[in-house]
Amino acid sequence: MKKIIVFLLIPILSIISVFAFSQALRIPSSTNLTSLVARKLGSTMITVQYNAPGVKGREGKIWGTSIVPYGFTVLGFGSDVASPWRAGADECTTISFSTDVTVNGKKLAAGQYAFFMAVYQDSVELIFNKNTKEWGAYFYNKNLDVLRVVTKQEKNQQPSKEVLTYQFSKQSAQTVELALEWESWIIPFTIGIDLKKTVLADIQEQLSGSIGFDPASLEAGAKWCLDNEVNYAQALNWINSAVMPSLGGVNSFNALSIKAELLEKLGKKEEAKTIQTASLENASINEMHQYGRRLLAAGKKEEAMLVFEKNYTKYKGAWPTNGGMMRGYAANGNYAKALEFAKLVLAQAPDAASKKLIADNIALLEKGLPIK
Repeated sequence: MKKIIVFLLIPILSIISVFAFSQALRIPSSTNLTSLVARKLGSTMITVQYNAPGVKGREGKIWGTSIVPYGFTVLGFGSDVASPWRAGADECTTISFSTDVTVNGKKLAAGQYAFFMAVYQDSVELIFNKNTKEWGAYFYNKNLDVLRVVTKQEKNQQPSKEVLTYQFSKQSAQTVELALEWESWIIPFTIGIDLKKTVLADIQEQLSGSIGFDPASLEAGAKWCLDNEVNYAQALNWINSAVMPSLGGVNSFNALSIKAELLEKLGKKEEAKTIQTASLENASINEMHQYGRRLLAAGKKEEAMLVFEKNYTKYKGAWPTNGGMMRGYAANGNYAKALEFAKLVLAQAPDAASKKLIADNIALLEKGLPIK
């Protein structure tokens, strides 16, 4: 009976042993620093998680050595596959993107990837791999690579970077540079996004939730589409909802003006004109003035003049309506009338900067030249 019990216990103990090993205790260590760096580019979140080794007196003995071998190397310890560098220490480095991106111009889908580097003397191949659970690169499988892209390293970094880091820099609206920096090397690459596509998708997702009932959010979404010349039909639905009394919306100048401009973009010019006329009844003095200036910027000189005249009459020549009349007449080529109103608005100017701009415009008008 005892022999039977012992016989049955052997496989059970083996299973427990394997399970215990896979769940081995890990105590925090200062040898390699567990690190995370993230950056938002537009609405795209980029996150790198890595373990950072130190140089520890090994200057000149990092690159092209057993620490960071060149190319692909069989690492041993049960692994017989030629593998790249893990781009860090301990577990594999991972990088994630919340939207589709480009890496040095090559497309990469949204998701999380194991990140490796095949390092050479004068170039580095960046490798994005599906298996994010592996230990380092010991069980690297090239069949799970999603993207490989080449970059160029910069050498002779001064001063030497003691601890490996990932740094974001050189950010623009649609690109950001990410670089691994360690010892005397910097390995940079550029991440890019389709800004309009990703921001629009983010706006659409947000407005499908509870804020899709918030007039201010709906108005902001519609205005973004108008400004970026995309998604007019859905933007019109958003602004229609934004002015609905049942949602607490109001027929403000801004909301109706956005609606009118969207209708015009969709070819509904008569309806747009009616809505825009109605919007002006609710416009403040500054809202009407700025709308007139937007019309001028769009080349609609006659329409702008009508708006400036309406503003001047409604608010009885108060600041800045004389300035609007100056701009309207000047845009339509009547410099003499523009000069009359320029002198009136100069007396109303509230600050030194405004006075200087108007004085400069008076000088231009006196010479028969277009104003600033």
